[in-house]
Amino acid sequence: MNLEEFYEYCISKKGVTEHFPFDQDTLVFKVGEKMFALSSLKQWEAGEPSVNLKCKPDWALELRAQYDSIQAGYHMSKVHWNTVSINSEISDLFLKEMIDHSYDLVFSSLTKKIQNEILALE
Repeated sequence: MNLEEFYEYCISKKGVTEHFPFDQDTLVFKVGEKMFALSSLKQWEAGEPSVNLKCKPDWALELRAQYDSIQAGYHMSKVHWNTVSINSEISDLFLKEMIDHSYDLVFSSLTKKIQNEILALE
């Protein structure tokens, strides 16, 4: 997956907005003002792309044990976030599955009012 594909996949999800809240390097995708994906643009340019994704704690541990490319979240809660190195070990389909999981976790944590507002978006 390249940066454009990653960007288009994340931004196409319902109610998603992009931000640079920390610096001009860290691209953050949010739903309902809550982060679900973060990635360094400099790492993409250097050919070492990675993304921080929210994950259920049990699955996060399983993924870290199974894949060298998945580590505890860099500068994030090690319980709820993974850093995924985007390389040949992680297929585009599996990366999309992990992005979906992160988005769904964050979306489900939103109030019903905010969820309904997002679902009502065209």
